[in-house]
Amino acid sequence: MRAVNDDAAPLSSSSSCISHFWSSALRAKTLAPPSETAVHTNSGEGLVRRLGLFDLVLLGIGASIGAGIFVVTGTVAHDAGPGVTISFILAGASCVLNALCYAELASRFPAVVGGAYLYTYTAFNELTAFLVFAQLMLDYHIGAASIARSLASYVVTIFELIPFLKENIPSWVGHGSEEFLGAFSMNILAPILLALLTIILCQGVGESSILNSVMTTTKVLVLEWIVESLSTPAVADSRSDSWDFLGLLDVSVVIVLFVIIVGAFKVDVSNWSPFAPNGFKEILTGATVVFFAYVGFDAVANSAEESKRPQRDLPLGIMGSLLICAALYIGVCLVLTGMVPYTALGEDAPLAEAFTSKGLKYVSVLISIGAVAGLTTTLLVGLYVQSRLYLGLGRDGLLPSLFAKVHRTRHTPIHSQVWVGIVAGILAGLFNVHVLSHILSVGSLTGYSVVSACVVALRWKDKSASQYSTRWISKRGEGITCLIVIACCGFATGLLYRFSASFIFAIVAIVIAILAAAALYFRQMYAVAPGFSCPWVPVVPAVCIFFNIFLFAQLHYEAWVRFIVLSIISVAIYAIYGQYHANPVSSSETITYHRAPAEEPQ
Repeated sequence: MRAVNDDAAPLSSSSSCISHFWSSALRAKTLAPPSETAVHTNSGEGLVRRLGLFDLVLLGIGASIGAGIFVVTGTVAHDAGPGVTISFILAGASCVLNALCYAELASRFPAVVGGAYLYTYTAFNELTAFLVFAQLMLDYHIGAASIARSLASYVVTIFELIPFLKENIPSWVGHGSEEFLGAFSMNILAPILLALLTIILCQGVGESSILNSVMTTTKVLVLEWIVESLSTPAVADSRSDSWDFLGLLDVSVVIVLFVIIVGAFKVDVSNWSPFAPNGFKEILTGATVVFFAYVGFDAVANSAEESKRPQRDLPLGIMGSLLICAALYIGVCLVLTGMVPYTALGEDAPLAEAFTSKGLKYVSVLISIGAVAGLTTTLLVGLYVQSRLYLGLGRDGLLPSLFAKVHRTRHTPIHSQVWVGIVAGILAGLFNVHVLSHILSVGSLTGYSVVSACVVALRWKDKSASQYSTRWISKRGEGITCLIVIACCGFATGLLYRFSASFIFAIVAIVIAILAAAALYFRQMYAVAPGFSCPWVPVVPAVCIFFNIFLFAQLHYEAWVRFIVLSIISVAIYAIYGQYHANPVSSSETITYHRAPAEEPQ
């Protein structure tokens, strides 16, 4: 009998560990009642509603334009050819729908650390939220590394204007060395730039503001030069009237317009043939890569509390900024692929190299200077945001408390900031932009799919798992099953298209997805969302999920490997550390609540 007990002890212990894992993994945060947040917002602690529609549109444009053109355009064009323009159109259409879902959640939560991670933690559970964070965070790290390498290339281009440095700077300094072992390419300057920006961010907001002032001054000088070069006696008198408007625009936008106008006169239409040299499948794959170029729309969505009329201006601001960005992206792609054959486009600094090849050296100099200013600011903000996300998970206990520590005098999360800089620096120093772009957008596509599912889940009136709609499944369980079926059908349809399977199978998958969406529509009761409301729920979120996962199926195989490996590592980290230290009602809510108290989960 004693032997039986000894044998049963390990089984009991194993069962207890599994039980504890699942009970921890299924924990969720609780959304505060709207009436409770209204009281706090009216107390005067909330943000000032000062952003109008025009401000939101400019905010969205400024947050989106930059990395998409200065970094990945040349890389995607190498595979998709001139059809890269279609890639930007498809990615933009997907982002418009995703932005509507994101806007609703942004109006229900304050703009604090968390984002998609916080939405998932509230709508679903702890483990899913941690997985979303891991995938999105690696996307942010890869994006920062790609921007840093492109920035290093533009910096070297400026240094090469000095006669004795021209053609004397080794490629491994800033442009990247020749590839070795199939994936690696050394770049010394990119990690150095990341280290400098990390040190500045660790010093505090004041020092970061000084750098931003320097970058802004550079932008204004470049802007003045553009206006001077474009001015004629006929428009000189009216320049003062338009200067205020131009001054509001980010210099990156103005450079893009300048590139389109000047480059249009150097287009050779024969370079557009063939338009899709590698077929439409490469265009779809390109759409998954350039998807990351549109993610700046979350800046508009996160401005819900500062918008004067969020119900009207948020959707218009998101749509307006995305459509303008798409138009600018399309214009640049057509000009670039028309000026230079797509096979001859550079990957690190495509704009500057394209104009240099056409003898327009002064334009390439302008582009390089403006790109340095714009990409530096973009990189600075990106590193800042990443460290705050690590700060949030540190406070929630899902990561070691080291990430949650804030310097007493500088008031910055130095440990999180240094970690972000180290990871991005390693990626930027070892991998080239082409390799990095192949595993980009995995987190964005999966993360935004989960965000769309969060919109549906948070709208359900019946959230109780104990009230059964049938004999074997709850209303909530049925809804989650339908969302999973839609995602699986999107992935199946994408795979069938990618591998040229019979269209009949794809039609079957689409029909199943439509039936699952119909079940969501007719078998679930939906409450009215407080604040901005995404239209046609659950239809729009269902379309978002299907199309996002369809694009996910078009990703390079390296991206799939990245997704699987990172998911396994994330689950292991959660199982070893997160489940034992996480606290859904953490101190982070108390700390951040006083900064932005609108509708904070309690």
